[in-house]
Amino acid sequence: MDDAHRLLREGRFEAAEERARAAVAKREGARGRDRRPMAVRQARYYAIWAAALHGRGASVLPELEDLIADLEPPTDASPLLLRARLTRAWVLIDEARPAEAQSEAEAVLRVLTRTKYVTDVWELELIALVCMADVLCALDRHEEAETIARGHLPRAPEHFAFGLHLSLLHSLSGQGRHQEALDECDVHHPDSSPADFGAHEFATAGALHGLGRHDEAKEQARRALTACERHLHPDHPRVGEIGALLARMAAA
Repeated sequence: MDDAHRLLREGRFEAAEERARAAVAKREGARGRDRRPMAVRQARYYAIWAAALHGRGASVLPELEDLIADLEPPTDASPLLLRARLTRAWVLIDEARPAEAQSEAEAVLRVLTRTKYVTDVWELELIALVCMADVLCALDRHEEAETIARGHLPRAPEHFAFGLHLSLLHSLSGQGRHQEALDECDVHHPDSSPADFGAHEFATAGALHGLGRHDEAKEQARRALTACERHLHPDHPRVGEIGALLARMAAA
């Protein structure tokens, strides 16, 4: 799956999904299922993950749940299973089902707490913590989200720091602390992944809007929308959120 992973890093989500699905089809060809079923499951996960990152999580949610059911035996500590469950949590956030997303993220963190002294799970733990912070923001529990983000940002490498930083920005604005959020936008801006196109500009627009600086907020929101429209699917939740913010500002 190296090619699919490379395509994802480049933001070529549809190409990554196509490559992963081709790998599944090749291994499940005319002569039956591959003798290495985990390779098939991994390719299926990459295809689903690519679709979710692109903004088509709702369309692949049934397939993701089927994969999770297929992965569950014999152990709940399989790294691929834990990644699939966290992907499901993010899709549930996007589908306005944050309570279910919370249950999923908490379950993953419990597994990681139980196994972290046996194996190296720091990367999965950071992914789960980013997910939990996003869940708490979706539940309007912004102070708890801020605690997670601030507590783990110092140890997070760049590719995880961006997710925690976004959670911090949203948590501050969610508490009405828009100037602090804006200050954070300027002070610390880690490198993002392709799936986060437009996310930092959108968070900045929200902080500016909260401060009543509407012209600057509109400029940032339009920049965010342009980035999303260039790289993400039209159904991506961020596209709708940015459009809703622009509509609120237009009506103000």
